[in-house]
Amino acid sequence: MLQIEIPGNQTFALAHLVLDYNGTLACDGAIKHGVIEKLHELSQHLQVHVITADTHGSVHQACAEAFITIHVIAKNDQDRQKQEYIRQLGAQNCVAAGNGLNDALMLQEAGLGIVLMQEEGCATKTLMASDLLFGSIDDLLDSLLQPKRLIASLRNG
Repeated sequence: MLQIEIPGNQTFALAHLVLDYNGTLACDGAIKHGVIEKLHELSQHLQVHVITADTHGSVHQACAEAFITIHVIAKNDQDRQKQEYIRQLGAQNCVAAGNGLNDALMLQEAGLGIVLMQEEGCATKTLMASDLLFGSIDDLLDSLLQPKRLIASLRNG
């Protein structure tokens, strides 16, 4: 569990980290360097999930770590599938991150929704559904490892 008290905002009691794969953890199907190590460190506090349409068919090989739960979604209603997945986990206990249009409902539903704008860009609908924007997966994961960074961005008091 990761407890983050945001002055003038709210307290997050996060149990799950739910991540899109392509455009978030990976580019062109290849996971970014150093990400698995950071996810392993975060798995000491959060259950790590990867939810993806697996555009490149590479998620199972790239994320074959025992501490990562992988969920590949069907081709239809992908945004609703991702939203329902975090609802089943308890959306308020989830920090979710993604970049694509099919991530918008998941980010809106999550206790903390984070959009990433990396090589693949991000859908504007997804940007508007998020609580926070990061320019790299490394910055996002580092901020979860050092939660005072999140406090600095989200505080209102």
